[in-house]
Order: sequence, then structure tokens, then C-alpha cells
Amino acid sequence: MIDDNPSPALQTALTYHRAWTSGDLDGAMAQVSDDIVCRAPDGDITGKEAYRAYLGGFLQVMTGLTDVAAFGDEQQALLFYCPHTAATSTAPAAEHFRLRDGQIVESRLVFDRLSFAPPQDR
Repeated sequence: MIDDNPSPALQTALTYHRAWTSGDLDGAMAQVSDDIVCRAPDGDITGKEAYRAYLGGFLQVMTGLTDVAAFGDEQQALLFYCPHTAATSTAPAAEHFRLRDGQIVESRLVFDRLSFAPPQDR
């Protein structure tokens, strides 16, 4: 369920999400603050360039996407989706975003790392 009239934070999060999941890292990074902190299952990623590299690495294995739901208000947004890889197309992921001055300053990323590992590694 994605709102037809999204809040400002949700609109920013959706713009970011649609850009990076389609391979447009420049478009995604335009929505991100220089001092972003991403709290991911494998550790914190700090700063825009480190975050860009992290997303770029996942893009190398991502083959598609199923959006599930998106919610937001003036300063935060939550996206729920299933990224597709060779290993899975049904493992869920969620991101909670905090925004400041119209840019994403924090992402809390939740996913099961093992679901995205190659089959022989699981």
C-alpha cells in the first residue's frame, strides 16, 4: 500500500528508493545528507560516499524488487519491500528513515542476511 498523496518525508524516501532500486545512485544520493548514518545488520555505515558504495554493492546482485508498503509523516518514513536476487525474491526488507531539512539523515535497514546469501552459503 503506497499513499497517493505522500507526506514530505515519505515522498523523499520514495524518490530515494525508486532511484537506487532502478540503478540511479546519483538520483538516490541527491536525497541523502552528507552525514547520513545507515544502521544495517552488518554494522553502521557513516557518510554519503560509504553509503553509496554499500548500495552500489547490493545493486550488483539485485535483479528486481517487489514493493509492499510505505508510510510516513513530516520527518520519518518506513518502506517495506522484497529485493530480488539470485538467492531469493521473497525475503523481506524494511527501512526506517529520519529526515532533516528534506534530506535523509538516518536509515535503519532490517533484513535477514542469510536469505540473500548464495544458496551454497545458507
